Amino acid sequence: QVHLVESGGGLVQPGGSLRLSCAASGSISRVSTMAWYRQAPGLQRELVAAITSGGDTNYTDSVKGRFTISRDNAKNTVYLQMNSLKPEDTAVYYCNAGLSYYSGRKEILLDAWGQGTLVTVSS
Repeated sequence: QVHLVESGGGLVQPGGSLRLSCAASGSISRVSTMAWYRQAPGLQRELVAAITSGGDTNYTDSVKGRFTISRDNAKNTVYLQMNSLKPEDTAVYYCNAGLSYYSGRKEILLDAWGQGTLVTVSS
């Protein structure tokens, strides 16, 4: 009914670049903040970047200056441009979105998550 699908993960060398995409689909009435999280093996999931519906952004310190989050509201899509990648960026990246949709006359609020896409940075 409503789901998020990520794409763009893969294997890159240190210093390389990669762009992740995440599209929300379904009978969505509104989307608030969209974000990217990541989780490396043995570590807790952490917030990487977030962007509000108005375009305000926040980044974790470790990616500032290297990653850029953006969105296309018309397409309900969020992107993460990753440059100057480091081995420590290796993780499964998850898309997250606060959204709502209508089921009959009811508006349903949902904290949606994508299935995850693996990013591996290694030489």
